[in-house]
Amino acid sequence: MKKLLLGDEAIALGAIYAGLSGVYAYPGTPSTEITEYIQHSKEAQSRGIHSRWCTNEKTAMEAALGMSYAGKRALVCMKHVGMNVCADAFVNSAITGANGGLIVLAADDPSMHSSQNEQDSRFYGKFALVPIFEPSNQQEAYDMISSAFELSEALKVPVLFRVVTRLAHSRAVVEVGETREENALNISTDQWVLLPGIARKRYVDLLKKQPLMLASSENSCYNQTTNGGGKTGIIACGIGYNYVKEAVGNSANIVKLSQYPIPEDKIKKLAAENECILVVEDGQPVVEEEVKRLLGAGYPVKGRLTGDLPRTGELTPDNVAASLGKPIVPAYEKAKNLSPRPPQLCQGCGHRDVYAALVNIIAEYPDARVFGDIGCYTLGALPPFKALSSCVDMGASITMAKGAADAGVRPAIAVIGDSTFTHSGMTGLLDAINENTPITVIISDNLTTGMTGGQDSAGLNKYEAICLGLGLNPNHLHVVTPLPKNIPAITELLKQEIEYEGVSVIIPRRECIQTAARHAREAKKK
Repeated sequence: MKKLLLGDEAIALGAIYAGLSGVYAYPGTPSTEITEYIQHSKEAQSRGIHSRWCTNEKTAMEAALGMSYAGKRALVCMKHVGMNVCADAFVNSAITGANGGLIVLAADDPSMHSSQNEQDSRFYGKFALVPIFEPSNQQEAYDMISSAFELSEALKVPVLFRVVTRLAHSRAVVEVGETREENALNISTDQWVLLPGIARKRYVDLLKKQPLMLASSENSCYNQTTNGGGKTGIIACGIGYNYVKEAVGNSANIVKLSQYPIPEDKIKKLAAENECILVVEDGQPVVEEEVKRLLGAGYPVKGRLTGDLPRTGELTPDNVAASLGKPIVPAYEKAKNLSPRPPQLCQGCGHRDVYAALVNIIAEYPDARVFGDIGCYTLGALPPFKALSSCVDMGASITMAKGAADAGVRPAIAVIGDSTFTHSGMTGLLDAINENTPITVIISDNLTTGMTGGQDSAGLNKYEAICLGLGLNPNHLHVVTPLPKNIPAITELLKQEIEYEGVSVIIPRRECIQTAARHAREAKKK
């Protein structure tokens, strides 16, 4: 049977057909559609596959590890910066090992289409000493999921599965196979207690598995060699293989690399048959550095480090062709005299009314600093509001405001969304409450995870209770409705709380207009 699928959807369907028992994830572009596909799949629903959103990537990783401990196959999904959040659990899971198959999927975002950096998740796989899979197309994405589960169970280790935005969000026809049954409950009898004495033994076990991982990579059907002649050998990683094939077809000596660790024998053979090697990889020069180490300083290895490919941004067919000395024929001319259209908050969005009130306050307090966070409300940094002084990572608004207040900044204001608050803002608020730091925290609650498409927010209707449970003075907890008519009252409340020498929290609450419209359409259909 054939299906037209996004790369994300191919991964999701591959996981369902491979006997998945649970997917654990926090929404983040370009990984979101994997979990959403499983949530909406009738087959997944009939089989009772777990697919609720998690509070953050760390809780997702730990829950999936628990399912693996019970012998079931689990999938963890996140965007690349989510790997930073789950790193503690991920790295330690390599030491505990896996029981049921455990795949950790990281969707990287070269060119930062919707992200704050270009980090390459393959570094995490190398750091944790686990196998990595990197599909080159949607069919491989579907097929590899089953292979990754099988390798995870054979070696009893988690597997990192890396995709990039172009693959995640492009469509292709995929041939799908038969559905595998889920694993039976089979609770691990190994010691997963990482006391130092046990962890040392488990680490030795992990090191003993490294030759097995290398042998699996050397013999993998996903690491293929093409002998097409020429003087420049090419190592084409993941999606980069498509751009190489477009540029040279079969008229070059190519090692297609989609399973790691790097297949050293294949690469040494490629080097022996060519005068130099070009490494084509989307992301950072992970393989390029490894190949330089493998072949030694005397062998010429080209790629992003040498400037033969751009050091930043996505690969494209054009820049790969240029690196191979092929002529580039522009497919189109760039349009002239077009004004840029930067993204903006939706008209009618409640965040706009929050920022309108904040701008009023900033005008009265020239030394005010507003610390922002990750979400659609980050657009408050742009015109017409220009309200934010920072946006660094999930949850940083509250802790940065606290640090700034500790340094003497007055007033220090934090703006954080509802989903981001439960993701990683609660601990920062607890720090501030414990010292009664003079900051004002705005939890802009639009009743959803708006930036990634309206997924459920983990703390829905619990934010007041969370703040009070953390010890916030109830006299300084306020809920308001962000509407244009209420901006004067919100401004006055902000001024009142800014003058308070302690922690205050204001929760502007109004549903995201996008999800409100969606809910209205659904209600009309019913």
